[in-house]
This record gives sequence, C-alpha cells and structure tokens, in this order.
Amino acid sequence: MKNNQEIKLFVLANSLIENKLDLVEDEFSVDLGRREKESIKEADYYAQFDSVFRVEARDMSRHYEVFYCLEKSIRSLVVQLMREKYGDNWWEEKVKDEIKTNVKQNIKKEVESSFTQRSELEIDYTTFGELTEIVKGNWEAFSVLFRNEKAFQKIMSSLNQLRGPIAHCCPLAEDEVVRLNLIVKDWFRLMD
Repeated sequence: MKNNQEIKLFVLANSLIENKLDLVEDEFSVDLGRREKESIKEADYYAQFDSVFRVEARDMSRHYEVFYCLEKSIRSLVVQLMREKYGDNWWEEKVKDEIKTNVKQNIKKEVESSFTQRSELEIDYTTFGELTEIVKGNWEAFSVLFRNEKAFQKIMSSLNQLRGPIAHCCPLAEDEVVRLNLIVKDWFRLMD
C-alpha cells in the first residue's frame, strides 16, 4: 500500500514539474527538448528518397543552420542599428526607393500566393544584396559596430556567394565549407 502511495506522489510531483517546465518553455520561448517531435525523417515517405540525397541533406543541414542564424542575426542587427540611429521611420526615410519597391512586390506576390506571410518586417523581404546596400547607404549607423566598410562589403559579398548553394539545395564543396567557417569567423572579428 505504501509503495502505491509513493508511486502516486511521484507521478503527481512529476506531472507538476512537467507543467512548470511547460510554462517556462512558453514564457521564455525555449525548447528544453523534453517533448518528442515527429520529424520528416520519420514520415513514411522519407525513406523513399534516394539515400545519396538523404546523406547530402544531413551533411548540409549544419551549414544551413549556421547560415540561418547568421542571416537572421544580421537582419536583426540592421533593424536595431537603423532604429537607434534614425528612429522608427528609418525604413521609410533611409532605404532606397528601388529596394522598397522590390520589397513591396515580394510581399504582394506572397500575399497573392495564399501562403502564410513569412514576416511582418520589410527587412525580411530584402535580398542579401539589398541588405548590403542598406548598410552601405547608411554606413554612419554601422560604423559604431563594424571596424571597416570595405571589409564589411567583402564579407557580405562572400556570404552572398555561399548563400546560393546552401539556399538552393546544392552540396558545399569541401573548400567552401572551410570558406564558410572562415567567413563566419571574419564576421565576428569585424565587430571586435
């Protein structure tokens, strides 16, 4: 009898802890890895893909993950520094009309496609090249963080070149993997 009571208390305590962890995950937008998630790999059709493609996908996923984090952080940094320097209307006042026009067209196409809109921020509809142009055209907002404008442009150009195969499902050559790692290091060094 006592064992049953202890088991019930253990299960109850565990349930309360799980509930509190759910609240922490929700409040801080973090995944503590406690829940099992069905991945596409577990789906019935995944095994039907050619094994060469599955191996390439696994190998490329780490490069995509690095680039995703880098690109998202660059876009966030652009918004932050532009807002600090020029205020909340920086997009309207400091971005070239050609870029704004292209962004409006990209948003319109997405809305008309009936797909879920990717973002509410215009910056997320810029190409990587346009992102670089925004920084170049407003260098005074970025000179507080980056040591050299030419170095910034060179790194962004290199990242844009590497972005192609990563974004378009082509495996990176071994030299390009090394180059990606070096460019990421260069990016962080640029901010020293």
